[in-house]
Amino acid sequence: MTTVESADTATVPDEIARQIVLPQGHSDDAKLYEAYRWLRENQPLPQVSVDGYDPLWLVTKHADLMEIERQPAIFSAGGGEEKGSHNPILQNQAGDAFTKQLLGGSLRILDALPYLDPPEHTTIKDVAFDWFRPANLKKWSDRIREIAKGSVERLVAGGADLDAVQEFAVFFPLHVINTLFGVPEEDEPRMMSLTQDLFGVADPDAMRADVEALSPDAAAQQWAAAIADFYAYFDTLIESRRAEPLDDLATLIAVAKDETGEYFPKMFAYGWFVAIATAGHDTTASTLAGCLHYLAARPDILGRVKNDPSLIPDLVNEALRMVSPVKHFTRVALQDYELRGQQIKAGDRLMLLFQSGNRDADVFDNPDTFDIDRRPNKQIAFGYGPHMCIGQHLAKLEMKIMLEELLPRLARVEVTGTPKLIQTNFVGGLRHLPVHLTFS
Repeated sequence: MTTVESADTATVPDEIARQIVLPQGHSDDAKLYEAYRWLRENQPLPQVSVDGYDPLWLVTKHADLMEIERQPAIFSAGGGEEKGSHNPILQNQAGDAFTKQLLGGSLRILDALPYLDPPEHTTIKDVAFDWFRPANLKKWSDRIREIAKGSVERLVAGGADLDAVQEFAVFFPLHVINTLFGVPEEDEPRMMSLTQDLFGVADPDAMRADVEALSPDAAAQQWAAAIADFYAYFDTLIESRRAEPLDDLATLIAVAKDETGEYFPKMFAYGWFVAIATAGHDTTASTLAGCLHYLAARPDILGRVKNDPSLIPDLVNEALRMVSPVKHFTRVALQDYELRGQQIKAGDRLMLLFQSGNRDADVFDNPDTFDIDRRPNKQIAFGYGPHMCIGQHLAKLEMKIMLEELLPRLARVEVTGTPKLIQTNFVGGLRHLPVHLTFS
């Protein structure tokens, strides 16, 4: 058995390191979660080296994830004072080299929150932070419910046998986020395509025609090409909103001004728009599809929630814990730090494994069991600390409203074929879920 040396001279099986680090390892969730479990129980914080990648500390424990994420001055997303010197999204070395060549030495391909550190992160986050507060989102509840009702009606009318991902789950959150955002409905297919390009960079099923598929930097090529296409679309949107402001999120971001009274540079608006247009629906779609998959396996839970809709928030939280659609972000240590007895050195990279943290037996009893009775449910699917997802309340609201509309109509979910996962180590879940739905 090939092994990888970890920092305390113990060994991590090479197949376990590769299962977690490589995108293709995430296409088999049984093996992936077994790899996470092995690390948590044997080497919860190892430093591993996988061919083609920088050495990485694999952070598998819930407590360690929280400790790192609450200290952005020590564990940086963007490189600290050397802005753009660190990529918070794991790419192979060829991908990072391609990005640096493209950007003149920087790895900051987006001026978006995941790439920023405080105080810059705080300044940009404040542009739309209040918009995403629960109190403000309440005024959108009726509109979200209208969209959910229409989606359920189309589902019921469309027939019992379908791909629950491609024919249902992806469309509801896409329509919600674009409605709130102000993107015309006729442009939604474009947003869907670009999102799949962005989050499917390592998936052969989502490879763009203009990318050299077998090249070592193919994923980085696709990431850059998708972002460039997003920029082209959103530049028109920015100019439109600055000329004719509307009551929508796009206007709020487009007309935001800095402390001098000038518009923020367009790159920050682009960063907001790309983040919202992609993560704003892909993560929710993955969680919704995953929820249906778990309800198929647990008809008892479906029956309980149908009889008692007050359990829906618990169902949402448990689906988020089990799916954890954001699989990782990386951080770089800006100073030496001791964590779990390991000596992390300044400049070391850490891969934060949120899916693993959400299956940590130190926090969750029977962590691999879908259990809506967990209270409190300390899931960290949205991250933790300053980088906690700004859209978490919107995502939970969308899921809650959709399930309130869907479950009274849904008597049974049966999986009729082999589910297929997106091949990605970043953001994603099910790509296909063939099901037979029985409506009541």
